[in-house]
Amino acid sequence: VYLDPPSNSQANYNVLFKGSSGKGADAQIEAFKDSWEWCEESENAFSEVLGSVNTQTAELLRAIRLFLGQSDMMAYLAMMAVRLLELHRVLKSTGSLYLHCDPTASHYLKLLLDGVFGKDRFRTEISWKRSSAHNDARQGRKQYGNIRDTIFFYTKSPDKWTWNWQYTPYDQSYIDDFYFHIDEATGRRYRLDNLTAAKPGGDTSYEFYGTKPYKGRYWAYSLEKMEAFKTDGRLYFPSEGGTPSYKRYLDEMPGVPLQNDWGDVKPVSGKERLGYPTQKPVALLERILASSSNPGDVVLDPFCGCGTTIHAAQKLGRQWIGIDITHLAISLIERRLKDAFPGISFEVQGTPNDLASAINLARRDKYQFQWWAVSLVEARPYGGKKKGADGGVDGVLFFRGDKGKTEKALISVKGGENVGVGAVRDLIAVVEREKAAVGVLISLAFPTKPMEKEAAAAGFFETPFEKVPKIQILTLAGLFQGMRPRIPRIDSAATFNTAAREKPDTQGRLF
Repeated sequence: VYLDPPSNSQANYNVLFKGSSGKGADAQIEAFKDSWEWCEESENAFSEVLGSVNTQTAELLRAIRLFLGQSDMMAYLAMMAVRLLELHRVLKSTGSLYLHCDPTASHYLKLLLDGVFGKDRFRTEISWKRSSAHNDARQGRKQYGNIRDTIFFYTKSPDKWTWNWQYTPYDQSYIDDFYFHIDEATGRRYRLDNLTAAKPGGDTSYEFYGTKPYKGRYWAYSLEKMEAFKTDGRLYFPSEGGTPSYKRYLDEMPGVPLQNDWGDVKPVSGKERLGYPTQKPVALLERILASSSNPGDVVLDPFCGCGTTIHAAQKLGRQWIGIDITHLAISLIERRLKDAFPGISFEVQGTPNDLASAINLARRDKYQFQWWAVSLVEARPYGGKKKGADGGVDGVLFFRGDKGKTEKALISVKGGENVGVGAVRDLIAVVEREKAAVGVLISLAFPTKPMEKEAAAAGFFETPFEKVPKIQILTLAGLFQGMRPRIPRIDSAATFNTAAREKPDTQGRLF
């Protein structure tokens, strides 16, 4: 399990999409609010923990509440406690859990993890440098700059868990200082290693080609092993006849065993950046998964975000499960996986798959319904949750028109069961106002004859190659049957930040 949950930072995080120029657009969609408050849901979570079989966690959380009271932080910890208990339950006996957090609540989360797993199951506190130095002095900050995140590593078992050592390359200064010998025959770098030991391990005081270990020392290997070293050309004999040494070649060394300070994994930048807040680099998750899982193992990320964990799991040949509560995140993850792994097959559970479930979503949360409906036509959401902020537009899709000119199609979603001709007229007005090429109305209800007549009267958008209706009406029933808007030369890369395509082969080493 890897999880990067909200940290109660009291901040709102937005997704910044690409504009028609391919650069960042001004329009942002709120991905999630990282703020909590004590409410009925918090009380229910707290009560659930108190009623769990893990009495240690229950007593711990009750003690923390005596200190924090019914505060925002307590609401956050109650939410996390009930989830950590469930994650511990589904984790296999040889499994591990990595919790990624920042200093806002890391000290409280460490206590919760000790309660859920047991303090003897704590393995490592990893420090990851998530950003470069901040110049916050100009803003009046009176403390040290915070550029590091914490990753807690726990195991379910006290003594048996999946583990694969990872290595980082040697520093060049280390190579220059120690691997300065060059093999004349092969050009390979090597260093000299001691062949003696302080304590005997059998018959190791023999004479070897006229030499014996120094007084008080013994050969570290048997005579048979020493002869094999000599036959393989692995021994170095000083010209003055001193004690031989072992040739340890640089290209045979795996590197420096990985420690718990991960300043070498750089933050997300460049083409890897998809625009999602708090996005983590794939290299960070590759390192974690390679250390604590094997090919074919199942990886779970219960706070999936933009899908970095499952991207890394797919790349390294692991099975995976990702969970998120917003259709915005789910649609971004689907596109990311399809871009990075063409032909990939996966199942999405919890999104509407028929009219009944679509109607249910529309009634429960109109914004989630709009984001989901927009994703069906591979458009991106437009505007936020403020009333009137979108100006009648719920989604936008950019495409290449005549002579490579970037055009846009505007998407309007209507989740009501009674939609009239006014919705079409409003869309026509928005298309004209925004100088868009096409307008698409996605309707839960079937269009009326006046709606179809009004849409037809809007005419066509034409290119030298084809013409398509300027106003198009699609029903959810039709979308479920595979119908899609008629858009010339769709180029979705102009709409989304696109994940780079991964090579089909796997890496032999992580960097």
